[in-house]
Amino acid sequence: MAHLLSTTSSLNALTSSRAYSKPLNQRSVIFPASFTLQTSKFAFKRLTLQEKRPQRVCTAHAATLSQEAQSGVKSGTHQISSDSSKPKKVMVIGGDGYCGWATALHLSDKNYEVAIVDNLVRRLFDHQLGLDSLTPIASIHNRIRRWKSLTGKDIGLYIGDICDFEFLSEAFKSFEPDAVVHFGEQRSAPYSMIDRSRAVFTQQNNVIGTLNVLFAIKEFGDECHLVKLGTMGEYGTPNIDIEEGYITITHNGRTDTLPYPKQASSFYHLSKVHDSHNIAFTCKAWGIRATDLNQGVVYGVRTDETEMHEELTNRFDYDGVFGTALNRFCVQAAVGHPLTVYGKGGQTRGYLDIRDTIQCVELAIANPAKPGEFRVFNQFTEQFSVKELAALVTKAGKKLGIDVQTKSVPNPRVEAEEHYYNAKHTKLIELGLQPHLLSDSLLDSLLNFAIKYKDRVDTKQIMPSVSWKKIGVKPKTVAA
Repeated sequence: MAHLLSTTSSLNALTSSRAYSKPLNQRSVIFPASFTLQTSKFAFKRLTLQEKRPQRVCTAHAATLSQEAQSGVKSGTHQISSDSSKPKKVMVIGGDGYCGWATALHLSDKNYEVAIVDNLVRRLFDHQLGLDSLTPIASIHNRIRRWKSLTGKDIGLYIGDICDFEFLSEAFKSFEPDAVVHFGEQRSAPYSMIDRSRAVFTQQNNVIGTLNVLFAIKEFGDECHLVKLGTMGEYGTPNIDIEEGYITITHNGRTDTLPYPKQASSFYHLSKVHDSHNIAFTCKAWGIRATDLNQGVVYGVRTDETEMHEELTNRFDYDGVFGTALNRFCVQAAVGHPLTVYGKGGQTRGYLDIRDTIQCVELAIANPAKPGEFRVFNQFTEQFSVKELAALVTKAGKKLGIDVQTKSVPNPRVEAEEHYYNAKHTKLIELGLQPHLLSDSLLDSLLNFAIKYKDRVDTKQIMPSVSWKKIGVKPKTVAA
């Protein structure tokens, strides 16, 4: 496919899917400039398909807090601060995505009143780039209906773009959240490095979306606690220990505690750095309470809630744009493709199970920051190099009778391939996090899961296709 999908074909692909149940002329959809009929100096423009605001699709109803939710997280030492018996309202922005969907279900299961805010653009990215989840994923409407039928619990749904402040304002005033969990960002470093339009889209979508959330909290919910998903990638790979957000420095005889230096390595990671600075400033200036969860690389797909029915299954990305290292390696092993280690393979990062992502978010909500406080938690449970992950998958494959091979491929990124890496991650443990560590049994489970769906694997999407050094002005696609 030599060119990007046209606007018309993108719209047709979406309207023919089950992802939408409302007529096209009753929604607003966003597109990077390459896919619109119009252009702008921001290389990103919203196609407004109706004059009036996007409407709320589902209605969230109050549920009674369980004994556990009212008394605190059992495994932690802190209590949920609540002055009434009403369930705490949590708005999950980006709740149709990989981390957001699992989190929304988990919080609903814990008897929080949950509403999802999403523009469904993540599904559009797949249509544009010719990608697909390893797992078949139901539309957001069918997901929510299935959850209601299984549990009796409602999850509210607001479909719209948080870069549209009018839409976001209406959602805030309607739902009145006590906490906002913000996953609603373009989350792929490779996607942000495909071409100029996607670099601009990533930064505008992420930074302006987060700014709008901050202004919405200021104007419509000044007690609301922001739980923002950051990334460990903000720190880069310094030759000193990575602290949790702040570092105490003595310079010329004077000492101060300052934000830890940031060394982002892509336009995506840079957008997260800008977010952190904006959040820190508004906490100081406006008294907003915020927790920045600098998350490591997430792996896995199953949670207790998504296992309840096939229509609740989460997405599982294995391609070179959205797939993360361990998930990609398991799929490669399942289909007999050599594990693709980038360069020397010494790149070391923090990792965590998807079940620990939702546990960390719940702990942050249950133990909110104080007014004016900007907390930073490093959210991961273990550190691995890429080579170490490949060795673990090779060992697990051997147990299952799979001959797993590994090959080094040219590193498409600009990064240190051998480096010191020691990041602190104690604050969530102190709140009660009980990690699911990467055991042999978990790797067996991941491999068996990949084997189950291996007929859905498109091997053309396995190899890296986005180069940091070759990013250009002209729009391009990664599909062949």
